[in-house]
Amino acid sequence: MTAHTATERVSTGFEGLDAVVDGLRIGDNVVWQVDDVADYRTVARAFAARAVADGRRVVYVRFGGHARLIDDVPGVVTVEITPDQGFEGVALTVHELVTREGTGVFYVFDSLTELLPLWFSDLMIANFFAVTCPYLFRLDTVAYFALERGTHTPRTVARIRETTQVLLDLYRVDDEVYVHPLKAWRRYSPTMFFPHRVRGDQAQPVTSSVEVARLFSRVPRQGDRADPWHVAFDRARDALDLPTREQLPVAAELVRMLLGGSERMVRLAERYVSLAELLLVGARTLGTGRIGGKSAGMLVARAVIEHHGDPEVLASLEPHDSFYVGSDVFYTYLVENGWWLLRAEQRTAGGYYARAAELRERVQHGQFPAEVREQFVEMLEYFGQSPVIVRSSSLLEDDFGNAFAGKYDSVFCVNQGDPAERLAAFEDAVRTVYASAFSEEALRYRAARGLHEHDEQMAVLVQRVSGDRHGDAFFPHAAGVAVSQNLYLWDPSIDAGAGMMRVVLGLGTRAVDRTSADYARIVCLDDPTRLPPTAYGDAARFAQRRVDLLSLSENEWTSRRCSEVLPTLGTDAALLAGPDVAGERLAADEGRPTALPHLVDLHGLLTRTELPATVRRTLDLLEQAYEHPVDVEFTVNLAPDATVRINVVQCRPLQTRGPGSPVVMPRADAATRLLQATGGFMGGNVRIPVERVVLVRPDAYLALPEQGKHAVARAVGRLNRVVASEHSTLLIGPGRWGTTTPALGVPARFSELSRVAALVEVAAPEAGIDPELSYGSHFFQDLVEQGIFYVALHDGRRGAQISPERVTELENLLAQVLPDDAPLGPALHVAAPRGWWLASDIASQAVVCGPA
Repeated sequence: MTAHTATERVSTGFEGLDAVVDGLRIGDNVVWQVDDVADYRTVARAFAARAVADGRRVVYVRFGGHARLIDDVPGVVTVEITPDQGFEGVALTVHELVTREGTGVFYVFDSLTELLPLWFSDLMIANFFAVTCPYLFRLDTVAYFALERGTHTPRTVARIRETTQVLLDLYRVDDEVYVHPLKAWRRYSPTMFFPHRVRGDQAQPVTSSVEVARLFSRVPRQGDRADPWHVAFDRARDALDLPTREQLPVAAELVRMLLGGSERMVRLAERYVSLAELLLVGARTLGTGRIGGKSAGMLVARAVIEHHGDPEVLASLEPHDSFYVGSDVFYTYLVENGWWLLRAEQRTAGGYYARAAELRERVQHGQFPAEVREQFVEMLEYFGQSPVIVRSSSLLEDDFGNAFAGKYDSVFCVNQGDPAERLAAFEDAVRTVYASAFSEEALRYRAARGLHEHDEQMAVLVQRVSGDRHGDAFFPHAAGVAVSQNLYLWDPSIDAGAGMMRVVLGLGTRAVDRTSADYARIVCLDDPTRLPPTAYGDAARFAQRRVDLLSLSENEWTSRRCSEVLPTLGTDAALLAGPDVAGERLAADEGRPTALPHLVDLHGLLTRTELPATVRRTLDLLEQAYEHPVDVEFTVNLAPDATVRINVVQCRPLQTRGPGSPVVMPRADAATRLLQATGGFMGGNVRIPVERVVLVRPDAYLALPEQGKHAVARAVGRLNRVVASEHSTLLIGPGRWGTTTPALGVPARFSELSRVAALVEVAAPEAGIDPELSYGSHFFQDLVEQGIFYVALHDGRRGAQISPERVTELENLLAQVLPDDAPLGPALHVAAPRGWWLASDIASQAVVCGPA
């Protein structure tokens, strides 16, 4: 605010009221507390009419369901805002409006109370005012707001009182109108804060104790108002005594308050999640707001299982006692730490990426409101020293069409130490999850899927880590991911509809993450003993080597060699590992000792327990309920009698394209084709034109130092933006795409591969590099969502063949496309073939690329 405007007087439209508060000032936000919006309309209309007469620009911000406040004042501009877009949508719309209007504009807002039925939380009304009022003040405006008395909590009124410049009570008693100033920033008179009787254009203070007492004795006084959020849950608890049919509309209201999501997810929740379960979720929600997609998916999946009542599945289902941090806490955290303007800038086209890094850094160092910290303490007291995992659960996450697989962070809290240390670690974990909402990978994912303008609040799911102590470590016997449709078929006899699992010993991080130098067990649920072709005859090479676990003594997540962990499992180890028969035979042939370590093959778990059958039945139930393939993350714990207990920790729709129609295969022969293979592909029947090929040459790439390998990965990312966005592109490289270990493949992030049409991983046996058949991992979820065809190719195995010279004999266009990356030409080749196609046929399991 400029110095000259700080003392400039503005009229309320009533001379008497101007005298009472010594006039309004430029920068004032004026809040009226009223019993009837009609009374607010009177004062708002007078203010607007006088401002227009004084040559001011007046904007009426219309979002309420009540009668229009200003419909007959010429010169007032009305701007309609949709209130059901939520806090962020409304706050950003108002911010953009005020920015666009510039300085010196006057505003009248509808009653803020109108937002309560849509936002469910008084907290967010206070947050809206806290971010809007200071910005209006900075732009030398005067703005009118209203609160309907008796509908807001004392804390909300207190926050608004603290933020606003002017707060006025307006009463109507016996046809008399009274205005009682409660706050008038930087102004004072001996009678200013007495109630004033308003008659016509005059206002007289009521100073007599007798008259003041008589007045206020006639004014209805209401006790502390409960937050509408808690009122809704109190009403729902009362409904538990009603017949089940009469509970349904009450449960439906809680579903939309707590779970939200797409209409499809809402319908699922309304059908399967009971009112009693919703009340339990509400009791375990810290703060207010929705609990997000990951939490909703987990709850719906468990409700589906319990609803169908399959005795074998129910007997194996491990109970859960999860907590949730409501999405309102996320915005309150941003607002109360003073980062809302930065958030608003980050939501603009120019600031989407540019301001995200700063926001992400700040979010990792903020303070939580005192009442939220107290709820954190109570939750941690409940869990005691049991480890917990703090997981992202954004509003858009794990919904139909948008998995966000691996885009946001999850953090293990081993939960050792004294209460203060455990609270500090938990708060850091929540901050990390919040910060991941602004990571480049997450932002690019949202932008690629047209979600960058959607309200993406971050809720948090807090789950007890499934498992038990084994020595000084804590972990489940097994964990993994299961999908109800197996799209990675390496044998024509595989039943895709039976589903598959990707399972590991220990924590499931090793199952969903393909960046580590390790392998998970791939299980076709129609035949759990069937092995992928890479594992036949070389089981030791493709077996799991390390176990992810929580070290209780070190109070951290870590990994250890399987040989260290297996002895802590006692007799259960026999179900999880077996002897390396081939390795022992080879050692005997070479005259070496044959007492080699056991291999973690999970063979006993898959053949001597009900795990495969139970998982398959669970997937069937969920797919039927969702009417869509599903992707489930789970843990497995073994009881003393070797029965399994399964914990469903996550469930989301599996994005699939289906097999597609049969296609005509290219007629290229061995002299002209680039590649062919039998099996080892994912993406159904396709026929894709190949307009560009980007080839990472294994020999030259592997000879590069680590820095050079990362340089190739970044160049691939630039080609993804420049070439793959314009041409149908085939990307070929050694080993694993997306790894963080350059010795295993090309360390390109998924956002650096996201626009290619097809991706090929080629084995490089001389360097010990192989593709990893990691269908079910977060990386492969991204491939499926983006519709990227995938091939894992082992040259010479089962008739597979690749001829990279078909690419390298064509001109390398790298220097033309990316001149600065020309030095990488020996390792990175960009070619423009003519008339090439990539085609696959599920029936014959054939994939071919070459001239048509």
